[in-house]
Amino acid sequence: MSAEPTTPTVFIVDDDEAMRDALSMLMRAAGLRAETFASAKDFLHHCTPRLSGCLLLDIRMPEMSGLELQAELHKRRIHLPIVFLTGHGDVPMAVRAMKDGAVDFIQKPVGEHRLVMAVMKALKTDAERDRLLHGAADLPEDASRRLEALSEREREVLQQVLRGRQNREIAVALNISVKTVEFHRANIREKLGVGSLQELFSLVYGELGDKR
Repeated sequence: MSAEPTTPTVFIVDDDEAMRDALSMLMRAAGLRAETFASAKDFLHHCTPRLSGCLLLDIRMPEMSGLELQAELHKRRIHLPIVFLTGHGDVPMAVRAMKDGAVDFIQKPVGEHRLVMAVMKALKTDAERDRLLHGAADLPEDASRRLEALSEREREVLQQVLRGRQNREIAVALNISVKTVEFHRANIREKLGVGSLQELFSLVYGELGDKR
């Protein structure tokens, strides 16, 4: 059964059935909802931009690899945070995956505590993204109004900024030029009325309130 789009879910994609079952049991034991897929193509048939949660993804799979799935999701503007599972020889590929926006990569054999912590981090990243893209009821009214004034692309850039990424990294992640990133950042500062990263964080996380 497919998860509702608004239900945060750990989507497990691995061609090894035993691994899928073990990971699913681990996620459920940690109190998380999990769904499993035997291939990247199976997951692509299921996924939509409205899905909420994160992707636990094997980097080496037949037909379509984890890296190829990551690239395809970027093309479709599906921004589920990804935690990659890798073998020892896959580390260079995992580093490339991190540069392309993956949240973390875990080497096999999988350490359960390390994996759960990485997934929790990915779910938090997705919750923050959802807050930026769709607004948040607990933000002060003025802050919500300013965030709603951002375009979809400006919100994507803002998400990257809040992750601590530099302009060049943002350009690569969003497949745009550095100058375009600078242009969007200037628009974001103007629309939100902030002059520093500290003010930006305060605004987004509802701490600015009536101070402005």
